[in-house]
Amino acid sequence: MRPARLRFCAAALALAGLAGCLTVERVDAAADVRALLIAIRDDDGAAFDARVDRPALQRQLEQRLVAAAQGPNRDDPVRALGAMFAGPLAALAVEALVQPAVFRAVAEYYGYGPDTPIPPQLAIAQDLKPLPEDRVCATRHHGGPCVLTFAKQDGVWRLVSFDGDLGLLKPRPR
Repeated sequence: MRPARLRFCAAALALAGLAGCLTVERVDAAADVRALLIAIRDDDGAAFDARVDRPALQRQLEQRLVAAAQGPNRDDPVRALGAMFAGPLAALAVEALVQPAVFRAVAEYYGYGPDTPIPPQLAIAQDLKPLPEDRVCATRHHGGPCVLTFAKQDGVWRLVSFDGDLGLLKPRPR
């Protein structure tokens, strides 16, 4: 076999192997994850909101607040107050924090600064981890814990859970 043909065959096998690792679900989700990253970079509120499920994020944040209040070193009044105020606090937090300017810090955590080109869909798909119930999540590094979880709703992959450090959620100037 000639060297050029051998290189072509090797490249074709590598692409086939890569394609075999990617699922249609991850590639499909990557398009909306990429669109979310672009919305964050461009501070495009409408495009951002189209890919975020605020009620799901509010429920998830409320669960995190209740779990924190129910911790092992908490006394009964703290647990009761945590249960009572978790819902209203989560609603306020989602309203204030689920904005493109705030999620810019999360994008920077992933390595997407203001001057960093947004990677193509296939590159993003490689970094998404499939989850049960038609969900995928983004991790900071391959095999790491989920930070952002997306679910397909009405044909669009939307952010439904933020499992990262809540300290990341603070506005970043452009």
